[in-house]
Amino acid sequence: MGAQSSSAPGRPAETLDGFGVAVVREDGKWRCTSMRAAALTSLSIAETELRELRSAGAVFGLINVDHEFFVIIRPGPAGTRLLLSDATAALDYDLADEVLEEIDADIDADDLEDADPFEEGDLGVLSDIGLPAAVLSVILDEPDLAVEEQLHRIANEMGFDEQLTAALPRRDR
Repeated sequence: MGAQSSSAPGRPAETLDGFGVAVVREDGKWRCTSMRAAALTSLSIAETELRELRSAGAVFGLINVDHEFFVIIRPGPAGTRLLLSDATAALDYDLADEVLEEIDADIDADDLEDADPFEEGDLGVLSDIGLPAAVLSVILDEPDLAVEEQLHRIANEMGFDEQLTAALPRRDR
């Protein structure tokens, strides 16, 4: 897959809806803060912002792009772990395309055209801090859940839904 000229067909990056939230677990407590809007369009910007938090505890980002898909980004010393909730989003969104390239997914654009949504990446990205891969898989496979609901289920399972809700833009509450 190659980089595309816009973040969504016919829409400049500034018009994307959604949110990015940095999640930190330090000393047994969760803290969530909003990320810059640029995190919705660039994996490197999102990763840099998360690395700049410099926490001794776990740090990861939840990026909801256009309410169509989400990315979990977890930078670490051995590299960044990634999970893309819907690989077919790479047809329309640069961030999804970047994630597939970063995880070296061997997926051809033609294969995505008629595919049903499917996750790609590291299902165990949060398993060491409270969300087993099997539980994340069940959340991703629930067809009736919108992207925001999936992210709230993840937060609820891990015990930071209240902090996530407080960090979201007011219109999403």
